[in-house]
Amino acid sequence: MRSRRPRTAPDLPAALPREGLRHARNPVSPTARKPLVPPTRGHPGRLGRRRPDRAGRLPSVLGILGPLGTGSIGGGRAVPAHAQAHRRPGTRCLRRLVRLERGRRPAPARRLSGHRRGQPLRGLDSDATYVSSLLDSIPGPVVLVGHSYGGEVITNAAVGHANVKALVYVAAFAPDQGESGLALVGLNPGSQLGEALVVRPYAVAGGGADGYVDPAKFRTVMAADLRGSEAELLAAQQRPVDLAALQAPSGVPAWKTIPSWYLVAGADRAIPAATEKFMARRAGAHTVVVDDASHLVMLSHPGRVENLIVQAAKATD
Repeated sequence: MRSRRPRTAPDLPAALPREGLRHARNPVSPTARKPLVPPTRGHPGRLGRRRPDRAGRLPSVLGILGPLGTGSIGGGRAVPAHAQAHRRPGTRCLRRLVRLERGRRPAPARRLSGHRRGQPLRGLDSDATYVSSLLDSIPGPVVLVGHSYGGEVITNAAVGHANVKALVYVAAFAPDQGESGLALVGLNPGSQLGEALVVRPYAVAGGGADGYVDPAKFRTVMAADLRGSEAELLAAQQRPVDLAALQAPSGVPAWKTIPSWYLVAGADRAIPAATEKFMARRAGAHTVVVDDASHLVMLSHPGRVENLIVQAAKATD
């Protein structure tokens, strides 16, 4: 009786375990049932999945940040502006940006990136006027997103703009009329921002003083849930803000007439979480709390920020 030859897989490496034989046709991963193809525009991977275009676009999103970033305008697309200023340490947020760009908004976007075109950070009135002029240039509905001091700016800039349909505050100041950012910092215990500020005068008519976060204290105060290397780079990239901007009284708040959303950073050591919750409740905002998040929640929890922005955009659709 003729003996049968055992089945073999001649193309397999000698070290391949026997349990991987049935998947031998996959040269990339012997243990996977399907080839591991990186998602692309035309591939149905998670990042590359295309949604059908809708008849109408959702609102544009304009993000305003304080000393740690710049703004971004999405033309008919939700763009988390927090990703724009921190290219290397913000790669997680940039991945979320890709998801929003590919999956939710078909139109091209105009972006403001780099501090040469960012908001001036010279004073609350001038910064709000600057952003207000940007709103005048955007056709259609807009969702304004503010982080940190950027919350003060959008609170004032949105007043009188009927095209602003929603305000999104991300660990941000949401002042009432007459309040300042520094006053809100001291409203509840827990902030370490005051003791971490480094003040440096600069030459200007009448004098001026810029405020920075001490690089040695930056991670503790601003980015406790980020890696040390990320926090170190962010500390070096921070932009100065004129202390007068943080001391200026706010005007009539836009959140009294515009629907608001608020993300509370539960472990924030710049703006105490208790103060953030108070501002969110006072504004009647739809509130999300991320318990273990630092002040730079948009970098440590970009998905939570993305979801809140999209939620606000869809609510105004």
